Amino acid sequence: MLQPELKFRRDKIRSLMALQGIDAALITCNANLIYTYGCVVSGYIYLPLHSPALLFFKRPNNITGEHAFPIRKPEQIVDLLKEQGLPMPAKLMLEGDELPYTEYCRLASLFPEAEVVNGTPLIRQARSVKTPIEIEMFRRSGIAHTKAYEQIPSVYRPGMTDIEFSIEIERLMRLQGCLGIFRVFGRSMEIFMGSVLTGDNAGYPSPYDFALGGQGLDPALPGGANKTPLKEGQSVMVDLGGNFNGYMGDMSRVFSIGKLPEEAYAAHQVCLDIQEKIASIARPGVPCEKLYDTAIEIVTAAGFADKFMGTGQQAKFIGHGIGLEINEAPVLAPRMKQELEPGMVFALEPKIVLPGVGPVGIENSWVVTNEGIEKLTNCNEEIIELK
Repeated sequence: MLQPELKFRRDKIRSLMALQGIDAALITCNANLIYTYGCVVSGYIYLPLHSPALLFFKRPNNITGEHAFPIRKPEQIVDLLKEQGLPMPAKLMLEGDELPYTEYCRLASLFPEAEVVNGTPLIRQARSVKTPIEIEMFRRSGIAHTKAYEQIPSVYRPGMTDIEFSIEIERLMRLQGCLGIFRVFGRSMEIFMGSVLTGDNAGYPSPYDFALGGQGLDPALPGGANKTPLKEGQSVMVDLGGNFNGYMGDMSRVFSIGKLPEEAYAAHQVCLDIQEKIASIARPGVPCEKLYDTAIEIVTAAGFADKFMGTGQQAKFIGHGIGLEINEAPVLAPRMKQELEPGMVFALEPKIVLPGVGPVGIENSWVVTNEGIEKLTNCNEEIIELK
């Protein structure tokens, strides 16, 4: 990663720190290390408000540089700061929403005179507006994601189960460079690449805040495919995350085994209409709740409100920010007053589940521009029949 880009990102965090009178940050969680340092290490970035960032690393042991210091334990950080002539912070921020309690207390104890505050919301705010280089990473990811999805019909074989189909699509994704890992903020979701859902499994309640859940193969990972046979007259939704370079693209497409009931094509068109309408009104300054309310108005008028974003258990959002993690700001949900800003990137996913048939709908990744929004995942959006 180019150093000017990383410094620009660190300065975005610093500008928010200055507004809150924070003197320094100590950063150690993976996504935030990627954002501020460019890669994952076992260690810490110390980010003073007015001095160069310092890296204190345990692993790997081959890091060099003027501002990089090997350590065995975090207790060495304070003496190294003093050796660099840096003052101790009066107000320090830690990743309070992400660190285990024991580690948070340990790091806070390094600076007994400091006021220690939770910096997670501040870092997430900085990350919510992407830099031009980050947006380019999304563009590249979207191209690779599309190449994999365009090959999906070629790996279908009659008699497959959903998990067998998923495995073949996962292989396509990996061959295009997908890293496989889904990074998620918080402890409440665990995902393996995404989901392939067919039939009534798409409406199976999930413990996670997903649009569509799926039973999964085992209660230890309750989501996604569950060995349901792909049957004539049922739909299949492929929703695999496009992490090709650390940035989480999101795209869903719908396939059918044979022809579907006419209701399915009508419902799918409603989702496309929602996408088109939101794409026409989304722009900087528009509050997220307006986009959600617009979707609800359209789906209600079409008569599918009780099947929108699930059936028995419905998700109360239609989109979510994406980035180094799959669940970033902004969130397109009711009562969300946050306004869109240029550089935000989000997934928009209006979906409908039809009992006995399965899921229909669409999901794409979008970037907010100065004038509106731009689609980053471009491939066929119609229901494609598998043969």
